[in-house]
Amino acid sequence: MTTLARTFFDWDYIRAVLPDLLGTGLWNTLVLALSSAVLGTVLGMGLAVMGLSRSRWLRFPARVYIDVFRGLPAILTILLVGQGLAQVTRPLFGYNPYPLGILALGLIAAAYIGEIFRSGIQSVDRGQLEASRALGMSYAGGMRLVVIPQGVRRVLPALVNQFIALIKESSLVYFLGLLASQRELFRIGQDEAATTGNLSPLVATGICYLVITVPLTHLVNHIDRRLRSGRRVAAPNDPDGPDGPGDPDGRGGPDALAKLNLTVAKEPA
Repeated sequence: MTTLARTFFDWDYIRAVLPDLLGTGLWNTLVLALSSAVLGTVLGMGLAVMGLSRSRWLRFPARVYIDVFRGLPAILTILLVGQGLAQVTRPLFGYNPYPLGILALGLIAAAYIGEIFRSGIQSVDRGQLEASRALGMSYAGGMRLVVIPQGVRRVLPALVNQFIALIKESSLVYFLGLLASQRELFRIGQDEAATTGNLSPLVATGICYLVITVPLTHLVNHIDRRLRSGRRVAAPNDPDGPDGPGDPDGRGGPDALAKLNLTVAKEPA
């Protein structure tokens, strides 16, 4: 047990690596994850709209893109983009691997986010679009103002889950080669573990990842519960509605069900 404790939980090594993990690694990991998430969200929405288009010339490229980038291992995509485009983008980015790493992660995320958006949009009842068309909206206007906002709201938990996956996949960018100031969490932990011959720095790295991902996981669960439960909207003067004087706990007064039953009973047969 003493050997295991010294191998994985040597607090001297953990204290020594924490400043680099929190000062350099955490910041770089969040930069990679947030930047690629923004890029993936923009591209993913475009792929979702293309996938739902009536034109097969738009649907087919979107389907091919999604199949390819979902089918390839993430590390292979990162290496192909990061090393294959390095010569082309060197006049723009120099030897900085971050832009290409963000591009690779964004391309991967776009394939998954595109499918998430597509499923969310398709889950909206078709009558919503038909009602917007009846009000004089164009097809594009109905999709943009009515259908897509509802679809995005329904897939918020899945989007947060994808962001969690991006945080973990950002560790693969180290294959492109990083300067000391560019290292993310995993690379710092790996370097310190290789230098000291002890795995405690990697354990500290894992704890940092957990500090980020576990609260986000609980946030996903909270959002999912709220979206599933919903909330009844009452008239402003309804005493038994949520937040009314007869509803101190926000769930409807004690006479709400009785009033509903009375109303149903008065309906003609």
